[in-house]
Amino acid sequence: MPSVATTLFRLGSRLGSTAQNALEVARFGGLDTAEDASPFEVVTEQRVYRLRHYFPESAGGPVMLLVPPLMITSEVYDISSRVSAVGVLRDLGVDPWVVDFGAPEREPGGLERTVTDHVVAVSDAVDRVRAATGRDVHLAGYSQGGMFVYQAAAYRRSEGVASVVTFGSPSDTSVGLPFGLPSWIATEGAERIPDWMLGGFAVPGWVTRLGFQLLSPVKSVRSRAEFIMQLHDRERLAPRERQRRFLEREGWVSWPGPALAEFIRQFVQHNRMLTGGFVIGDRLVTLADITCPVLTFVGEVDEIAAPPMVRGIRRAAPRAQVYEACLRAGHFGLVVGSMAISRTWPSVAAWVRWREGDGELPEIVAPVTGDDEVPPASLPGGPAGYGLQLAMGIGTSAARSALRTAARAVQGTRQLGGEAAQNLPRLARLERIHSDTRMSMGLLLDEQARHMPGEVFFLYQGRAHTHDAAKRRIDAVVRGLIHIGVRHGDAVGVLMGTRPSALALVAALSRLGAVAVLLRPDGDPAAEARLGGVTRVIADPEHAARAARLEGVEGYLLGGGGRGDRQQDGRQGARGPLTDMELIDPDTVEPPRWYRPNPGRAGDLAFVIFSGDGEHLRANRITNRRWALSAFGTASSAALSPADTVYSITPLQHPSALLMSLGGAVAGGARLALASGYDPATFWDEARRYGVTVASYTWTLLRDLVNAPPDPAERHHAVRLFIGSGMPRNLWRRVEDRFAPARVLEFYASTEGEAVLVNLSGKKPGSLGRPLPGSAEVRLARYDLESGRLVEGPDGLGVECEPGEIGMLLARVRPSALGSAARPVRGVFRPEDAWTITGDLFRRDADGDFWLVGRDAELIRTAEGIVPPGPIRNALGDLPYIDTVAVYGVPVGDTELAAAAVSLRGVAELKPVDLSEALLRVDPGLRPSIVRVVDEVPVTAGRRLRTAPLRAEGVPPAADGRTYYRDRAGAYRPLTEAARRRLLRAPAAGGITHLP
Repeated sequence: MPSVATTLFRLGSRLGSTAQNALEVARFGGLDTAEDASPFEVVTEQRVYRLRHYFPESAGGPVMLLVPPLMITSEVYDISSRVSAVGVLRDLGVDPWVVDFGAPEREPGGLERTVTDHVVAVSDAVDRVRAATGRDVHLAGYSQGGMFVYQAAAYRRSEGVASVVTFGSPSDTSVGLPFGLPSWIATEGAERIPDWMLGGFAVPGWVTRLGFQLLSPVKSVRSRAEFIMQLHDRERLAPRERQRRFLEREGWVSWPGPALAEFIRQFVQHNRMLTGGFVIGDRLVTLADITCPVLTFVGEVDEIAAPPMVRGIRRAAPRAQVYEACLRAGHFGLVVGSMAISRTWPSVAAWVRWREGDGELPEIVAPVTGDDEVPPASLPGGPAGYGLQLAMGIGTSAARSALRTAARAVQGTRQLGGEAAQNLPRLARLERIHSDTRMSMGLLLDEQARHMPGEVFFLYQGRAHTHDAAKRRIDAVVRGLIHIGVRHGDAVGVLMGTRPSALALVAALSRLGAVAVLLRPDGDPAAEARLGGVTRVIADPEHAARAARLEGVEGYLLGGGGRGDRQQDGRQGARGPLTDMELIDPDTVEPPRWYRPNPGRAGDLAFVIFSGDGEHLRANRITNRRWALSAFGTASSAALSPADTVYSITPLQHPSALLMSLGGAVAGGARLALASGYDPATFWDEARRYGVTVASYTWTLLRDLVNAPPDPAERHHAVRLFIGSGMPRNLWRRVEDRFAPARVLEFYASTEGEAVLVNLSGKKPGSLGRPLPGSAEVRLARYDLESGRLVEGPDGLGVECEPGEIGMLLARVRPSALGSAARPVRGVFRPEDAWTITGDLFRRDADGDFWLVGRDAELIRTAEGIVPPGPIRNALGDLPYIDTVAVYGVPVGDTELAAAAVSLRGVAELKPVDLSEALLRVDPGLRPSIVRVVDEVPVTAGRRLRTAPLRAEGVPPAADGRTYYRDRAGAYRPLTEAARRRLLRAPAAGGITHLP
């Protein structure tokens, strides 16, 4: 038993050692362990980074470039000789290089760095390592450094990257919060923080360090207590001293404010790591461009980057083969500590050797197969909190998820009125728009430029353009228009393809208060210019020659640069005699006193668009209110937010682009992606690169996409909605089946009137839903098709249809718009009311949903009555092997035969018994007399079915073997020559004369 003296001596010695060591910690921040850092040389020093080459004297073998996070120094890969990642890699035959971003607070301009600066720096480092070694690089990163690695690999489209390795690096910030906090905490965070506040200050290193400690407060307190209790035992503390000093003091640096703002907006709030469409410089980038193998390390107990967040790479990079290593480790434990030294880094070295053809796949690494893939996350955005977790240690941020609103999208107008808070201001504003209310496209664009100048407005050909840049271009074009004499109210022709200059010109005309007459490049510009009443036309270089040939119209050129570009693009001849507006210096144009930006009122004419051709050419006049109705209606129905990117496939001259895509994006604050042309072969590539969440369509436009072979980029796509009008019911179902969880949002809108229907629920494919709040009131009235008059009741007023009856859709007209209504009628349901006849026949089901039966121009006038095409189209389209259905009338004497032409999917064969059964659901008097199989149904440029060529072909000869007729018993049989002669001389059976 030790004596009292011995005990007192030991206690004194211990106290002395404790005091001596405590003094050393107080003076120098820690104990001197005499451990040296691994040897390295700085190969290059650039503005944003230094490139370190470790163990240069023994270089050789496969090359790995390691990237640290923003808030932690590059020494995370070489904390001490005992826990040195670069040391393990070198010992196992890998040549380690490290990107050193330094301490931004001590670097010139370091606190002004952006995410783009860091990603471009990593890409530059890859080039320099390749040049020095002659080998492709295995690119690795920890935490946000792994995000930089993903982004740089995508930015380079995997060029020169042998593989990507990440440790606790999120790719989906819509899932998971620390401590199981509810998602709404994160949802309400970042979108309420203004950009100037996010980017106006740097996050000091001590704040980030505190955040990490707060995530595991018990562990942090225990570690400090253990350190104090063992402070007398220097030998016991020494092996972990460098690691302790790194985590508690030396390893933390400031996070630059601009990088923090960009990180939160792009990757937390809008979740563009998953959806794609993030901006590096002015280039659009998507992780779907990563084609090299990816190995991701997942920490099962990671408090910062939860496993679902890390596993998002499986959806974000569909073209890459993804491998996973899952360890029972936290965020730091993946790369620092005993487990990292014994499991992580030996596995990384073995992975590199395996990829180089030497050795086996590491035991803890397994490829991710289809069976392993996780369910899709909320799109776009959603709760995350990753950015502010790292910056402040709290689980807030990320924008409101548009999918959450869309998932609750209502089945009728009553529910829509009480939908998500973001829709209420839009609908309320729409209700407040009267004829004299200031409202225009230019006004809304100015509002967006004022509220979010640095945010992206539109995307085109892989480049991003901000609201601020767009405003400057639009204002310059306004001055050019003033210079050539355009005034408020003037009609100006626009003859352009899809290009930024066309968008700028249309917006400038709106800002000036002029009328944009959108001439169709594939139409008859001369006839349209006459119908639109234009005296000036502005064209792009591609259409300059056609503009120059227009008689009685002054021609101008916009786009393609000024005189300097004229010789480079070889189009000097195309510019011809047109006045080049690019040569006008806007700074020399003094706006006249009459000019006021955005003077347009809701009742003013804003646009003229055209439909039909030849004798059916029609000018559709759209007021600012009509445009705003579609804009706010689309934004509300699709729950558009700044997290969305709307992909406009159709050209600007098409109502779908002008009213829905452009209008919805502007009203909803979403990004607009302009397609230079529609090509199913590149659709998914562009959808990924732009980060498309909402894609537009018209008619059968998506048919080619549905019929196309599967595309790797199609897997786990970010598209949540296809929005448009005119999609056939069978195509609708196929789109939702193939591209789930995306769904179809179908609209009906009268071009000049204010009636808008929308199928919000999507539960009834083929239905056009119910009226949009704020749009015109609609009713179905009984209608005599032969006389073209409303059916009157005993009191002389119109009769509203009961559920299930077919009637004419009427839209209420405001008294101020009565003079411009196409087919106005007064006193229909009560004295002095005013309506317009839309020309479209509908029926309304018991739930109140509207179903289109046919348009008056499509009605088939048989000998026995009138046949609408809708019921036939739907019945035949329900056959699973039928691709497209066109219903039309074949002239036979003074009447018509009801006919249907169908195209088939693949090598399917049409069976007469299937025809008979499918058409049993159609009223006997409304069934077609003949059904024929064609290779393709003709379509317009907008993919609307063209029946005129089919009608001109008449009844096909019986010898073709692909035509069927309805016999007297109602069954369908192959057409014979005798049956054909009988059809051509007999009056067509069936039909209806009036409704109901």
